Amino acid sequence: MNLLTDNPELYEHQFPDPDHLAARFVDDVVTRFGGGRDLLDIGSGTGRDAGWLGAAGYRAHGIDAAATMVEHARARHPHVGFTVTDMRTFVLPRRFDVITCLDSAFLYCHTNADLGAFLGRCHAHLRPGGLLVAEMRNGAFFLGNTELLDAETTRPVTWDGVAYTSTTRLWIDHAAQLLRRRRAWTWPGRADPLVQSSAWRLLFPQELRLHLDIAGFDVLALFDRPGPRTDPPWSPGCEFGDSLSGDRLHLVARSRPLH
Repeated sequence: MNLLTDNPELYEHQFPDPDHLAARFVDDVVTRFGGGRDLLDIGSGTGRDAGWLGAAGYRAHGIDAAATMVEHARARHPHVGFTVTDMRTFVLPRRFDVITCLDSAFLYCHTNADLGAFLGRCHAHLRPGGLLVAEMRNGAFFLGNTELLDAETTRPVTWDGVAYTSTTRLWIDHAAQLLRRRRAWTWPGRADPLVQSSAWRLLFPQELRLHLDIAGFDVLALFDRPGPRTDPPWSPGCEFGDSLSGDRLHLVARSRPLH
């Protein structure tokens, strides 16, 4: 059981984006770097971003490994196609001008083999010169910053008349180069907490450049702010900062022929 992916409406309640900053950020980046209108969203979740982009004129498709999320996305956004599949092995019957991978979905590739497989699938599904746009945690942020690791965080949320409480702890698995998370959910009527564990690969900017180069991508932009989840957030016409010290990392890369 995964409380959030099993309940997509709760997921959107827990992580709202009423102004569609993430999708509008993608549209801005694609426009700035001359991308086309055929778009694949990897890790599409509830379909919120792909749905907005589809309504904005993109021929959008989304993929996600969670069947419940895909079912929800299909019901909410019938103008967009969605497929249940793994980001490391997906095979679709069309190619795209743009591939997006937002909200750290990129970092579910925990090993170098996972990263290679994922980027290989992206390259195979992009037309020549297509764009890969990603948004994720920044591994370099944790060089000297421990603010996300110092204490457990507790967050209440009321949904469908039920008061839920989540208690979250983050720590770094240095050997595996992973940011690990333990989240325990409690709510009235449940005797024991529902404990869920997850992890994200921590990638450093130069390491990310190397993986992309090997997979056949040229990096056009790599910046830490602003983005849809930074403070202050992205806004139209903003300039991108390249200090790469912030907690989010944003990538724009163009596919090139493999030799």
